[in-house]
Amino acid sequence: MVSVPRLVIAAPASNSGKTTVATGLMAAFAARGLAVSPHKVGPDYIDPGYHSLATGRPGRNLDAYMCEPELIAPLFAHGSAGCDLAVVEGVMGLYDGASGQGELASTAQVAKLLKAPVVLVVDASSQSRSVAALVHGFASWDPQVRIGGVILNKVASDRHEALLRDALDESGLPVLGVIRRAPQVATPSRHLGLVPVAERQGDAVEAVRAMGERVRAGCDLDALLALARTAPALPDEPWTPAYASTAPAQGPRPVVAVAGGAAFTFAYAEHAELLTAAGAEVVVFDPLRDEKLPVGTAGLVIGGGFPEMYAPELSANEPLRRAVTELALSGAPVAAECAGLLYLARELDGKPMCGVLDAEARMSERLTLGYRQAVAVSDSPLAAAGTRMRGHEFHRTVLEPGAGPVPAWGMHQPERRVEGYVQRGVHASYLHTHWAASPEVARRFVEHCRAR
Repeated sequence: MVSVPRLVIAAPASNSGKTTVATGLMAAFAARGLAVSPHKVGPDYIDPGYHSLATGRPGRNLDAYMCEPELIAPLFAHGSAGCDLAVVEGVMGLYDGASGQGELASTAQVAKLLKAPVVLVVDASSQSRSVAALVHGFASWDPQVRIGGVILNKVASDRHEALLRDALDESGLPVLGVIRRAPQVATPSRHLGLVPVAERQGDAVEAVRAMGERVRAGCDLDALLALARTAPALPDEPWTPAYASTAPAQGPRPVVAVAGGAAFTFAYAEHAELLTAAGAEVVVFDPLRDEKLPVGTAGLVIGGGFPEMYAPELSANEPLRRAVTELALSGAPVAAECAGLLYLARELDGKPMCGVLDAEARMSERLTLGYRQAVAVSDSPLAAAGTRMRGHEFHRTVLEPGAGPVPAWGMHQPERRVEGYVQRGVHASYLHTHWAASPEVARRFVEHCRAR
């Protein structure tokens, strides 16, 4: 049984203040000495970085599309083990999910799967009595979603607050916090959302501190904690990375080098856990600074991030680019997602990259965004031909050609196409995947590394 107190922080729409409130609550409760488990609904990599900074624990995603609904509670149980409180930041509006698929992957669905009370963050900047109708609509839309209270954001004055409170008295839902309209906490954004924590360092620490102070000053933390404690126990067994484990192998554990640093910040915590459980020694390196791969590297994982922001610096690190190229040409297992795909290309925005793939990448005005259904076109160290996985695309770059002679994936949603590259031991694609849903991927990758 999983009995961690928990809250889901949701909103009627994007840009209502969910990230500020959720991150601020995590920081405020952590400052009280509570062990806080941070979670994010959906495939977002960036917000969990701020959550991690606020709590000192890995930010974890709960994505009911990529991992399917049955895995949400077990993943939550895994991440929140030993904690005093869990805070789950929602995605978009409360009832918004995967396009055309009902509630799938919505914050509402995750809240129901976790049996967690929802706190609705409402941007009250342009309304007064109408806030009651808005909250009533959200609270009554799905009787299985339990909205336990409201936090009013961007409130202009004492008079404005009084009008809002009077209106909400009739709704039967308590006001658990009021946050005044103020200059936005310094969390700069760019083409794919907030700037990741790894790129901001001290500024990010200050931003999280400011969020915590604003929420502590405006919210009833005792009432919020009491609400969290009303969540019933979940009868689910925790997910475990041991699903990827193999029979003990003789000899040393193969070294799997994982790209990190400011240019490659997109990673799910479970991936490294699965690789370790499958028998690998995971070593993180920074392609912006390190001129060599980790000693003994047998396999390479290059996840997502923002190589387009660091193309000159990545290009200037010629020793590492040569090392990556030599490793890939040797047939070593290489798994590259999105940013990793661009790094393996011949060039990115005119700057030389590794040249493993005969393709060129460039920035584009068009945002490619959405969930995908995919099937592996051919065998690779990452997946056997015919392996079906769900994933997510999120980029403003274009790769030409988009698929090699042997593509990585055949896509079946939203349109049929092939995408990515499989050559020698390389599997490179724009598709982000969550290996917790398919632990055999990590097991297969490590077995190929061990066989070298």
